[in-house]
Amino acid sequence: MIALEKLIEQQCGMLARRQLTAHGHDWGRVRNNVSADRWSERTDRVISTTTGTLTHHQRLWMAVLHAGPRSMLGGLTAAAAHGLTGWERDEVCVLVDDELSFEPVEGIRFFRSRRPYELLRSPLPGLPRCQLEPAVLLWAGYDASIRPAHGVLAAVVQQRLTTATSLVRWVDQLKPLRRAQGFRATLGDIAGGSHSLAEVAVCRMCRRFGLPLPDRQTHRQDRAGIARWTDCEWDLPDGRTLVLEVDGSFHMDATQWQDDLRRARRITEVRRVVIRCTAYEIRHEPREVAIDLVGLGLPGRVPGSAA
Repeated sequence: MIALEKLIEQQCGMLARRQLTAHGHDWGRVRNNVSADRWSERTDRVISTTTGTLTHHQRLWMAVLHAGPRSMLGGLTAAAAHGLTGWERDEVCVLVDDELSFEPVEGIRFFRSRRPYELLRSPLPGLPRCQLEPAVLLWAGYDASIRPAHGVLAAVVQQRLTTATSLVRWVDQLKPLRRAQGFRATLGDIAGGSHSLAEVAVCRMCRRFGLPLPDRQTHRQDRAGIARWTDCEWDLPDGRTLVLEVDGSFHMDATQWQDDLRRARRITEVRRVVIRCTAYEIRHEPREVAIDLVGLGLPGRVPGSAA
């Protein structure tokens, strides 16, 4: 009984029927406790030793206990368990071995994976959960639309839960992984290592939409006398200069973001217009950037945009 009480405490009052059986509670004894309103049947496989509405943590235990001993929290549910904030979802995601079979449960999504269970599972105690990096990469690769897929990679680095380097290593470990090439590019931006590739993408955008190619890495001096190098510049027909600054895919640090804004202000003049975009936009939404450049005076017309 002491072992069972400890298990009840560890699992927030949630128990799988197999666990109860292992501790000497046959189905008849379980049924009696449920009938007496001491316990509650939550699924055909999971019993709670409390009644009433389940807490969030109890729902998580119910999900993994229902799926079986070789299951774990996955996706954004696992990421939240590792500390990621701002990406919470009501639906609980559980990764399960490919051969498992069980009844569906409302509010829980079971994601089957053929990848090794031991590779994915976190060694942390408590709720069985996928390691952070494969959890977000698998969600980004197979469950998310393109912008959130890249956004969550930035978020876990921004919140200092992992590093871009660690995520890149996991991209290789999870082969084949959908969107792997794009993830490597985004993680390179986050790590500050592929800025020149973003500038190459600007030239690709210009060729695609028939825009003039820019001058790159032009030396400028701001109003404080500090030497600056702009990413891309165009001399416009009306005598103005249009400057496009390409930021990393997502801002990783508030201080750096403020420095970038100050830098843009100080190189802006009456005849020099400075605008900014992210490397993500250049790679995945180039048409939107091209429309804005043309709207500011760059010669050309992007098909499908307003005249």
